[in-house]
Amino acid sequence: MAQLDTREKLAILADAAKYDASCASSGTSKRDSAGGKGLGSTEGMGICHAYAPDGRCISLLKILLTNSCIFDCHYCINRKSSNVRRARFTVEEVVQLTLNFYKRNYIEGLFLSSGIIRSSNYTMEQIVEIARQLREVHDFRGYIHLKTIPDADPELMRAAGLYADRVSINVELPTTNGLKRLAPEKDGGRIEGAMGGMKTAIEDGRDAKKRYKSAPKYAPAGQSTQMIVGADAASDGDIIVKASSLYDRFHMRRVYYSAFSPIPDASAVLPLKSPPLMREHRLYQSDWLMRFYGFQPREVVAATDDGMLPLDIDPKLAWALKFRDSFPVDINRAPREMLLRVPGLGTKAVGAILSSRRYRNLRLEDVARLTQSVRKIRPFISCVGWSPGRTTDLADLKALIVPKREQLELFAA
Repeated sequence: MAQLDTREKLAILADAAKYDASCASSGTSKRDSAGGKGLGSTEGMGICHAYAPDGRCISLLKILLTNSCIFDCHYCINRKSSNVRRARFTVEEVVQLTLNFYKRNYIEGLFLSSGIIRSSNYTMEQIVEIARQLREVHDFRGYIHLKTIPDADPELMRAAGLYADRVSINVELPTTNGLKRLAPEKDGGRIEGAMGGMKTAIEDGRDAKKRYKSAPKYAPAGQSTQMIVGADAASDGDIIVKASSLYDRFHMRRVYYSAFSPIPDASAVLPLKSPPLMREHRLYQSDWLMRFYGFQPREVVAATDDGMLPLDIDPKLAWALKFRDSFPVDINRAPREMLLRVPGLGTKAVGAILSSRRYRNLRLEDVARLTQSVRKIRPFISCVGWSPGRTTDLADLKALIVPKREQLELFAA
């Protein structure tokens, strides 16, 4: 490997990290350097407020320790057989970059991942040592997110949570067959075993903190994971069911979805085109329905067409159109769980409706004041002075709610 200066390494290894979507920095405990103690903060401007146009957080120094790798996963641009320029940071270089960028107010924390060099244990040791030096040597109090390696020794995995706010273990692909075909050196059982071990460690850490004030915080922002969308034949239904399982079994804070992007010198087993970015967006919306709107995965899947979410309308509207017999919902009498199923009503609007109707019966104009657009809502609700009549029976209800012009603009984009 040719000798590169730090600037050249940064250009290579920051670009190589762009394919990792799971770099949000929310959910951790508050820390700062008030009183002259330590360096950094998890509260400052930029944390979860600065986003790139595609929705990714840019307030963290997001890099790989190295883009060299002993694995040869077909979908990865850093795979062993890929013809890319390689680079590798030392532990000291990553520590100094993080500190220097923070002092210049460029970042509020570090997101660190890596290709696997020598062995999983060796690479994990390097990652943990960077976090340890930042915390213990430099008293860095900013945000740290470590992407861990499931094949590494469990003690190394456990150590990561002692220094990181959040840890993540990528599940990579939604199906076992897809993983075997595209990443034969990775094992789904080992990945899930590492997730289970991290879940236990996080729960033990929280329990210790409740019992003993002096106990260290352990991965206070929990763990997350990421799935690649469109690299294999998995349907949206497969992805939704897998995500729900990960939330239930391992208490994931977030499951991220990353649309497959064709890479240089791609393997012949990969698709030639990337999936529509709207597919990734619809999966995030379905994720939101399960996490905040009370939808079961089977219900979201039931609204798909042959296992795929429609691209022209959001999943909640797709469900409402498919199950019209559940509507209209009486705004003044329906329970919260049914109000949350009305297209166009978000959690805040539902909360406001529940609060307001305690004092008086609501009319359509009252509901309109609580939402951005009442057009989508009207066919699915009834209230004082308003009933949709036979609107919910119209075969072209979708066209009534989503004008043709908007549909054409979506696909033109």
